[in-house]
Amino acid sequence: MKTMRAVIQRVTKASVSIAGELVGQIGQGYLVLLGIEDTDGNEDVTYICDKIIGLRVFEDSEGKMNLDILQAGGEILLISQFTLYGDARHGRRPSFIKAARPEKAIPLYEKVIRRLSQQAHVETGRFGADMQVELVNDGPVTILLESRRLF
Repeated sequence: MKTMRAVIQRVTKASVSIAGELVGQIGQGYLVLLGIEDTDGNEDVTYICDKIIGLRVFEDSEGKMNLDILQAGGEILLISQFTLYGDARHGRRPSFIKAARPEKAIPLYEKVIRRLSQQAHVETGRFGADMQVELVNDGPVTILLESRRLF
């Protein structure tokens, strides 16, 4: 089973810094934490990007979560996060064996950036860096997406 994972938080603002240097920031939109599994591929990129763009969690004029990020004029801050594949079912130290190694994960992460950037403004952190992420979760609204496939 293959599953790319994304934790999406609707935010009023978010930023990412590395060693005290601001490297990305957005206003209203999504902070997306992206985890890539060792078996993920291009189909997972397509699925997760389409879901992120199409997710309707912004309020319309009646106060209902009915607008997607494009309709709301939102931005995306995309952060790679291999710890989304931390398996802590056994013992107390998580295993990250299912997380994709950098040689596989980086090209897929870059494809996600390119695909999302075709439709929305995207800021990013730096793959593999020790990052400090700040956000104001709006709502709060937090959604977990997985590209579960059985092939």
